[in-house]
Amino acid sequence: MTTDIKTGYEDLPRLISLMTGDEKHQAAAESTVDVLWVLYDRVLDITPENVREPGRDRFLLSKGHGPMAYYAVLAKKGFIHEEELADWTSAESRLGHHPDRARLPVAEISSGSLGHGLPLAIGTVFGLRAKGFRDAKVVTLVGDAELDEGSNQEAIAVAGRIGMPQLTAVVVDNSSATHGWPGGIARRFEVEGWTTRTVDGRDHDALHEAFTTPHPDRPLAVVATVERKA
Repeated sequence: MTTDIKTGYEDLPRLISLMTGDEKHQAAAESTVDVLWVLYDRVLDITPENVREPGRDRFLLSKGHGPMAYYAVLAKKGFIHEEELADWTSAESRLGHHPDRARLPVAEISSGSLGHGLPLAIGTVFGLRAKGFRDAKVVTLVGDAELDEGSNQEAIAVAGRIGMPQLTAVVVDNSSATHGWPGGIARRFEVEGWTTRTVDGRDHDALHEAFTTPHPDRPLAVVATVERKA
C-alpha cells in the first residue's frame, strides 16, 4: 500500500478529530477518507478558485452520512476554514450532520438519504452535455449499502445503456450491504455495460490509476474495498 503524505493527507486525522458528537458515523467517515483525498488531490479539477466555473468537474457525495472526512478534505484544500470544523452541527454552523447545499454551496448536492447521488450524477452529465461541457468529469461516491436502493439499480442500467464516459461511480465497500449482489459489486455494474475496477481503498496510487485510466464510451465504476464495518 502506498500513501502520499506530502500535500496534507497526514493532517486529516487531526482535522476529523475536531468534529465530535457523531460517533455513530465515525466508521462511515473513516471508510471514505482515502478516496476523497485522492479525488481532490490528484483527480478532480475542482479548486476554490474555479468552484463556480460551469465547465469544472463535479463531485457528488451520495454517502452523506458521516461527512467528517469530506469536511476535513474541504478544509485542507481551502474550500472552508479549519476553524469551522470544531463548531460543526451547531445552529450557526453551515456544516451539518449531512451536507446541505443551501448552507454549503461547495457541496454539489444535499445528501445523506441513501440512493440519491448516482441518479443525480446522471442528470448532471445530461446537463453538462446540453451546455457543451462534454469533458467535465462527474464523480459520485456511494456506499455499498446504498446499492440496496432500487433507485441505484435504475441509474446503473440507464448510464450503462446510454454510455457516459464522463461518469464515475466510486463505491466504498466496507461490507455493510444487507443484500449484496451475485458475483460481487463490480459484476452488478459490468452486466449493465460499465467498465469496472476493484482496488484497495487505502492505496492512493491504485486509486489514482483506477480513476484516470481511460474508459472510452462507457461509465466507470471503481469499487474501493476497505476494512469491514465493525
